[in-house]
Amino acid sequence: MLSSKTKHYLHVCLLFTVIILFELFSGGIKLGADETLEINPWTRYGYVWTIVLYLLRLVTFLPLPQVLFNFAGLILYNAFPDKVILKGSPILAPFICIRVVTRGDYPQLVRTNVNRNMNKCIDAGLENFIIEVVTDKPVNVENHRRIREIVVPPQYRTKTGALFKARALQYCLEDSVNILADSDWIVHLDEETLLTENSVRGILNFVMDGKHQFGQGLITYANEEVVNWITTLADSFRVADDMGKMRMQFYTFHKPLFSWKGSYVVTQLAAEKAVSFDNGLDGSVAEDCFFAMRAHKEGYSFNFIEGEMWEKSPFTLFDFIQQRKRWLQGILLVIHSKALPVRTKLLLAISCYSWVTLPLCTSNLILAALCPIPCPPLVDFLCAFICSVNMYMYVFGVVKSFTIVRFGIWRFMLCIIGALLTMPINIVIENIAVIWGVVGKKHKFYIVNKNIRQFNV
Repeated sequence: MLSSKTKHYLHVCLLFTVIILFELFSGGIKLGADETLEINPWTRYGYVWTIVLYLLRLVTFLPLPQVLFNFAGLILYNAFPDKVILKGSPILAPFICIRVVTRGDYPQLVRTNVNRNMNKCIDAGLENFIIEVVTDKPVNVENHRRIREIVVPPQYRTKTGALFKARALQYCLEDSVNILADSDWIVHLDEETLLTENSVRGILNFVMDGKHQFGQGLITYANEEVVNWITTLADSFRVADDMGKMRMQFYTFHKPLFSWKGSYVVTQLAAEKAVSFDNGLDGSVAEDCFFAMRAHKEGYSFNFIEGEMWEKSPFTLFDFIQQRKRWLQGILLVIHSKALPVRTKLLLAISCYSWVTLPLCTSNLILAALCPIPCPPLVDFLCAFICSVNMYMYVFGVVKSFTIVRFGIWRFMLCIIGALLTMPINIVIENIAVIWGVVGKKHKFYIVNKNIRQFNV
């Protein structure tokens, strides 16, 4: 059995190998004469088309900041950490509220996961905790001293008119509803999110440390039954993003420079109340992103939490597209909001517009072959670097999500090959989501189907 450090060193070697090979084969590093330098694009393509070609080449640099963060995070911090070890007694830990937010469309799913998560907390040694289910419709969770169901009244309105999940989260902070002390902690989960013993230990270490008001950890999507292999393999990129960019921004800067996700969020109540989820319509579609940017603006501190949680990828390609569309629209509303200063959301804006311009970057892949233009060597090198790191992230995400012990060597290798083969499909899906998100109606909150039984019939 390889040690965690050995696995990390092998992963770093593989990452550099992929980058070097991609640079050589794509022309990012040219060993011979560069034939494109002999091309005069102004005479071959004309002035207008030449300017378009160079602008398209420059657009490919928008992902560079997040690629650099992913690259640094994947090599600087152990990518295969050992089992999380408790740094103190759970009995001495502050009170923790595990808050699950749901619309109430899948009551059986909620009840099942609440029981699973409660048992996981007990198995991990957690003592001082309660599970709150916040729902628009009653789901009738078990009557238990550790479980509390909060039904958001239909007539409830926030001061700024927040909607959807933000409205439900803000309702919990009302004095007439909240039962927590300012020093207590909240673990925010989606209705399908499952705790692991590692994540419970990581959360305990985080709250007992007490140095940071907000934290987040890794979520993986290939645990237990895989419903849709295409969406699950596509989400392997998100796993690598957590281990790269997220760890880098939280471990090094302790700020949500590129935002965070809406689940596996750990907050101290006093800080959450001060930041608030009551951020109007612009803060309702991607309430997690707006909350992070506002907390960043107010100077709160963030950290990465060790230990992973489990979720499922969307069960259909349509839901996958709808999910990405909502994320894009929500983040666009955040970065265009006048309530947040530019300095707070600058890197998020660059990252978002690298997503918005994905159709242009995709077309550039074709145009670069059909209409070659001379570029400085550094430009070609960085373009290849961006592509190679993004490609490797799919491979790394599969390695983190699927284990050889669980799948065997041959199925494990097929998963890696499948992730690479899924990349073109994912690019098409992301392009559809971007175009639909830009031209479609904003301020909508699409909820993906999470009823796994429907897909097992």
